[in-house]
Order: sequence, then C-alpha cells, then structure tokens
Amino acid sequence: MEPPEQEGKRLYLIYISMTELELQQYLLREYPQENARCEWKEFKNLKNSFCGDEKNDVISYVSAIANMEGGDLVIGVHDKTLEIVGTDTYNYDKQKAILRLTERCVNLSTEDLYIDEFITDDTNRKVWVIHIPKHLPKRPVFAHNKAWQRIEDSLVEMTTERMSTILDEPIFSETDWSAQIVSDATIDDLDEVAIAKARMMFKKVHSRIPEAEVNAWTVKTFLSKCGIMKNGGITRAAIILLGKYEAAFKLRPAVAQVTWTRRDERQDVVDYEHFTVPFILTVDEILSKIENLTMREMPGGTLFPDTMKQYDDYTIREALHNCIAHQDYMMQQRINFVENPTYLYYSNAGTFIPGTLENALTNEEPQAYFRNECLCRAMVDFNMIDTVSRGIKKMFNEQWRRHFPMPDYEIDAKNRKVSVRIYGNEINKRYTNLLKTNNSLTLWDCISLDAVQKGRTIHEDVAQDLLSRGLIEGETPNYTISLGIAKATRQLQGYTRQKGLDKEKIKQMILQYLKNAGTDGAKRDSIYEYVKDVMPQVKTHEQQLRLLGDILSTLSTDKLIYPKGRTWFLKG
Repeated sequence: MEPPEQEGKRLYLIYISMTELELQQYLLREYPQENARCEWKEFKNLKNSFCGDEKNDVISYVSAIANMEGGDLVIGVHDKTLEIVGTDTYNYDKQKAILRLTERCVNLSTEDLYIDEFITDDTNRKVWVIHIPKHLPKRPVFAHNKAWQRIEDSLVEMTTERMSTILDEPIFSETDWSAQIVSDATIDDLDEVAIAKARMMFKKVHSRIPEAEVNAWTVKTFLSKCGIMKNGGITRAAIILLGKYEAAFKLRPAVAQVTWTRRDERQDVVDYEHFTVPFILTVDEILSKIENLTMREMPGGTLFPDTMKQYDDYTIREALHNCIAHQDYMMQQRINFVENPTYLYYSNAGTFIPGTLENALTNEEPQAYFRNECLCRAMVDFNMIDTVSRGIKKMFNEQWRRHFPMPDYEIDAKNRKVSVRIYGNEINKRYTNLLKTNNSLTLWDCISLDAVQKGRTIHEDVAQDLLSRGLIEGETPNYTISLGIAKATRQLQGYTRQKGLDKEKIKQMILQYLKNAGTDGAKRDSIYEYVKDVMPQVKTHEQQLRLLGDILSTLSTDKLIYPKGRTWFLKG
C-alpha cells in the first residue's frame, strides 16, 4: 500500500543545537553584511519594538526591506558586530509575530514570510531571523502610514522614483497556469456527464440567460462562454474540472489528484483512495466517503434536543472546493483530505491568497485576483465557489451556528502550504454552552473564545474586553471560559434529567427523530439513545425501556408510526 502523506507538517522553525559562539559564526556566514536586503538589530524587547517609533521599530525595517527585493531582519544581535545580545520576545510566538506584521505593515505579502528562532545552549539567548518577501506588484508596503526604503545606512521615506517603479510594475508577472492550452487535448478528452452537469449548474448561476439559449449552445460555444476553451483549444482548467480520467496525464508534470484518508483514534490509516479528474463529478465521490454521523444536541433554553450531522454539508464541500481552486498545481503535490474521528483535515499546496485569515474574514470586497484565474472563474460559473469570496467567512459562521469549534487554518508561508481543520465535535463544554445561551456574541467574540478553549494566546486588549464582560476568567496567558456562565447554562438540563419530560413531549421527540431518519427508519435501541436523557432519572433502566415501549405502542395505535421487523418508521 502506498502510504498517504502525513497531515499538519510544519517547518516554521529551523532549530540547530548551537553555542553562542557557533550561532554567531553561523549568522556571520549566512548574513555577512547589512545592505538593502539585510538588517541587524538589537531590539532587546519585542513588546516595544513591534510598535515603536517610525524609522526605529521592526515594522519600519520590514517595510523598507519588502520595498526593495525582500530579505532578512536579524533580531537580537549588535547592529555593528553581530555580537549576540538576545531578545525578549515577550508574549510573541512566531505565528503571533507574523500576524502583527501583516496587521501593521499594509500590503505585506505572507508568501515566504516566516521566522527562524535560535536559542543558544550555553547562554540561553534568543535570536530571531525574520524572512521578508518582496512587495507585491503595484503594492508598496507601508508602516506608520509611510512606505520606507533603505538608502546606504539610513532608513528613509520612499523616494518618488522608487514609488513610481513599484506602481508601474505589471500586476501579473507570470501567466495563469490554468488558462494555458493543453496542446494535445481535444473535446474528446472531456467527460460528457461532467459537461452536462457543468451546463446544468451554469444555468442555475446565470438564471438571467434564457435556459433555451444555453441549451442551444454547442459544447464548444458553452466551453468558450465559460472561458475554459480558447480559440478551439482546451485549457488546463477544462481538464481539471471536466476531463476524463485518462486526460489527467496530459497535465503532467502537474498533479491533479485528491487523496482521501481515514484515520482511527490512534492516527493509524484504516482506508484511503486517490481521486482525480473530472473534479466537478469526483468531489461528490470524495465527500460520500465521510462517515458524517447524526448527532444529538440540547440547545440552550429548550428541553428538546435537535438532530444534526456531525459536519455541515456546505462547510465540508466549500473547504474541498477551495483546495481545488487555489492549489498550486506547478508544485506537483496532491491535495490531502484526511478524515479523523473528530475532525476533517484539508491541505493544498500554495500560498494563502487573501494573505491572512483576518483579511479573508474582514474583507467585504470580492477577491482581487486568483492564482488560477481561469479555473476559479469556471468554478464560479459552475456554482462550486463563491464569486464574492464569502466562502471562508460562511464556514466560520456555520460552525458558530452549530456551536462547534471554529475552523483551524494553518498558513505555512515557508513551505507554501495551506491547511484547515473542520471540527465535528465539541472541545470544551463551557464554550459550547456559552454559544447556546448568549445571543449577543459576535463572530469575532466567538473566534476569540474559540482560541481560549483551544489554549491559545489572545491579544491582551481582547482578553480584557472578554474579562470585563464575564465571558472568560483567569490571568494572562492562562484564560478559560467563565465557569459561572457554564454552570448557569446547565441548570435547565439538570432539571430535565431529574424530572424528565411528560409523555406527550417525548412522543413529539420520537416523531421528529423518525422524520429525520426518513426511509432508513430507526431501531428501538437508537430511539432510546435519543430520548434517554429526557426520561425520568428516578426510573431504572428497565422502567425507562418499558415507558418507551408504551409510547411506541401508543403511536402505532394512533397510526403515526409503524414497525417493519425491528425497525420503526414514520407513517407517511
């Protein structure tokens, strides 16, 4: 068996065991002199250095280096000799530091933005090397509302000449890979069923175009209208979405493949399968592999549990479509989709197009550009992704609505990889109960509280706000969801467990459960598992089963349900 790729590999940190002298020699070898691409700085305390005075703080130097050709900022060394003095990173880890840089350096790209950390064995001094990417075309990087550059030994506000050079750069330095014609491909390489589905979805998206008109288009006309056929040539995007299985080989050396893997509680692989084109069809095959269990949930403020799937259909589909749309196919890697008992894991090769997760969640404008422009536009036409880039925010809102943990994005700029975890269970009951009972929470409140439940650091200003509202308790950095709120939310459920519901309410629950079960029906044991928590807890297990039997018999006599073998069904 071919083992699938491991999930979640991250290489943000290069750590080599070194003494202070060895580290100094290493730094002198790798970063021998200060220039427009390299800066040495002491910055003994990053608390002040990340938001200090203009021209004299970290973000000013990041702006200056980015506005030339990119380069490196070495922190924790003497700026003349590279003598190691160390730096106090305060409350910053590497991820938080990158987040602060992208927040405070306007237009800073996350592609190839990463930090190496070194801690000397003998003196325990810490050194950071921030690797800074070159600015994006036409987008100078600003700090303190100014664009900076380095001229000789000085940091100065960007000259008019340099600003003009950046603004005159072409937006696209390379052609769209997905728009390129596959020279030996013809319409015969496309799957007829895939084309039919694409046409059907096109009509839904473009409902203003008369259906009869779309139906009358030839295949060539239809594909041309969608931009995936140009001058009679078949594009790579057409192969990815609509190509026959064997047509995938015409994309070589690029890899158009999704590997689905199922792991058990011990993270052992129990099953896997590789899927390829046409993705407009095979996405359904991939998602059908998921064991999307039906779960029971007790909402706040009510005695009636709801049934729901472990994963929201929109969310799991959107995450996979995003991987296909934004994969850097030139990196010759598979898209990974890993099913774990409590979460789904997705990863694709390439940088994160919005730059940061914050940008993706806050930007109200459509995405300005895509890595695979031709592919993405076709996926919009086929209703696979959102034209106004609302998909990620909607995924967060769906998890919020379901009272589940927020998706976890990992943006590995160094290795050009984006991954996301979608959770299908609660992590912290306090968090879940809080979401059920507090209608005043915003999405950003929930994201912050989600970080708390996962034991992650949140910004002190955010923490103070949550503390003042009684939503969290503790001291920095060890906050937890407020216990007082958690206790309050369990009062109703505690009452229910002792007294139980009356028979009429249990009847309604059973009818709703069988309605949700549909043609599959439900056995008595499954029905009992659904209602046992609202049965009188003063009764024994045997008494509860007899009560359930009486209720089922009554519903059957009333011709509301009927048995078939040992399975019960709702009467239609």
